[in-house]
Amino acid sequence: MPTQDFKALWTAYAVSTYGTWIAFGAFPLLAVRELHASAIAVSLLEAAGLAVAALVAFPLGPWIDHRAKRPVMVAMDLLRFVAMATVPIAYLFQALTYAQLLVVSIVSGTANIAFTAASGAYLKHLVHRDQLLAANGRFEGTSWTATALGPPLGGALVVVLGPVVTVAADACSYLLSALAVRRIRGTDLASPSSTAGRRGPTPTPTPTPTPSSGARLRAADFFSGWHLILDDPGLRRLYLNGITVSGLIMATTPLLAVLLLGEYQLSAWQYGLAFGLPSIGGFVGARLSARLVTRFGRHRVMIVTGWLRSIFPLGLAFTRPGVSGLVTVIVVEALLITCMGIFNPISATERLQRTPTDQAARVLTAWSVSSKLAQAGTMVIWGLLATITSPLTAITVSGVLLLGTPLLLPKRDQVQLATK
Repeated sequence: MPTQDFKALWTAYAVSTYGTWIAFGAFPLLAVRELHASAIAVSLLEAAGLAVAALVAFPLGPWIDHRAKRPVMVAMDLLRFVAMATVPIAYLFQALTYAQLLVVSIVSGTANIAFTAASGAYLKHLVHRDQLLAANGRFEGTSWTATALGPPLGGALVVVLGPVVTVAADACSYLLSALAVRRIRGTDLASPSSTAGRRGPTPTPTPTPTPSSGARLRAADFFSGWHLILDDPGLRRLYLNGITVSGLIMATTPLLAVLLLGEYQLSAWQYGLAFGLPSIGGFVGARLSARLVTRFGRHRVMIVTGWLRSIFPLGLAFTRPGVSGLVTVIVVEALLITCMGIFNPISATERLQRTPTDQAARVLTAWSVSSKLAQAGTMVIWGLLATITSPLTAITVSGVLLLGTPLLLPKRDQVQLATK
């Protein structure tokens, strides 16, 4: 299945993902240990970066749809490199501030959204429709492998060389990603030949203009991604489920950093181990995803793993200091991530197959913007809740609310139509 162009895109994704996970927790760690930030400040750092990046990236979807995707991806990689490289430079000159971490978070977050939208749309030109699930499974497996290996390696680097070394490694990964993207020779400027399995009357595809065509975007174009999502009942339910689950799970990420690194005084390598080791389950889940769909059907696998991933996070309510707490986090995260490893490729494939090729970037951007805004809002709310009560209490509340999210998953007929 893999062509040389697909391998180049996969390589770009892999190196940047490994860089990101090597630097996992670097910003919260710098905020807590170097800048002495409080729980609400750490939550605001994560939330503001997500929210502002989402708002800045809001008009990019239609703009990307009208342009060649490779130059966009290269530009976003270079922008991420420059932004992340400023952090170790400022640290070396003892000039690092909370404000700088916030600005870098916003810039890199915006570039991430644009790169993801461009690469997701480009994938439809590199891979046949019937191979999308396998391709998404490879990306998902790579992501969880990086998640498994990156944080422990990053934690070891932090212990030996300090936290900014991992940020520098992340910056360099974007340069390598840009070089890999440059190796791609396929083009995405041809008119789309299919409507990607959307329900209802077949819309007439609009040829994607070249960058020099001077296509003008109307105000309605900026909201067309949401219109496409909300007009498709199955896509709408998948969208609502996705942003709700990601918001509630991500709301606990800065709180776990405060709880484990602050209150429970875990070392950086232990913190990395707590999130790295369970990610092996994500790799296993991603490898099994296509096989499970072939045997049991897409809807059944989606529903079962969707329910399970909503149940396991409640186990974090039993996190305690010491080795027992570390083991609790590892077990809970392993169960959760295994389910996510199975579910995510199915969700990504369903989304791409239901989206017209010439409008894929705007749909992916709208999805990502909504997800980031939801994550930002829940992080702020949960940061306030943790300040009023405690980080562990706020984490428990998130676990309880997650139990209702499977009710938003698509119904059987809404999924099966997309597989025909």
